[in-house]
Amino acid sequence: MRWADHKAERRTRILDAGVAVIGEKGPDVGVETIARRAGVPRSVVYRVFKDRSDLDEQLRVRILGILLDRLAVDPMGTIGEAVADGVDSYLSWVVEFPQLHLFLGIGSASRRTEGSRTVTGAKTAVAVKVTAVFDMNLRARNADPALAETLAFGLIGLIDHSVNRWLANPERAIDEQQLAEFLKLSIWQVVDGVAKREGIEIRPSDPVIYS
Repeated sequence: MRWADHKAERRTRILDAGVAVIGEKGPDVGVETIARRAGVPRSVVYRVFKDRSDLDEQLRVRILGILLDRLAVDPMGTIGEAVADGVDSYLSWVVEFPQLHLFLGIGSASRRTEGSRTVTGAKTAVAVKVTAVFDMNLRARNADPALAETLAFGLIGLIDHSVNRWLANPERAIDEQQLAEFLKLSIWQVVDGVAKREGIEIRPSDPVIYS
């Protein structure tokens, strides 16, 4: 039991160190740098984790946990407030931790990300929660909820690709505030368009319905 506790403590220390140095220096930091920050020999890292791929995936789990704690995925108040809160909470995290966001997308220098199950799973989980909100709100307005899933996953893709390109482009034509306004407007126009197709009228001041 004492050995298991010791290993768990080292694992936590290494992951905390990895998140810290990636946040400071970017995704291409080596295991030696992470080990030095954690205060353990490099060999210890490979006793705790199977290999660099395992370490990277566990770092993604830790980083996504930090992001999801910040992200407003349980919208409250009005529809307009829910859209604004979701965009602002995500974009503010990306701007505050650009290197962590980059690591989620590309991985480390030695192990580039290729279809990370952790990242894909997190996006899917968020989209599923948004799907449930759309489903409830369409049903509450006596509209067909068939498009709820397509709408949710489409909007997650719109946000993800727009933010990724904006962050990767060193010659950005718009600033953070302009990007946020673009995303809020685009989301509203898509949602409003789907609502109109179903024969219902919604306003940004309408409450988000939970029932």
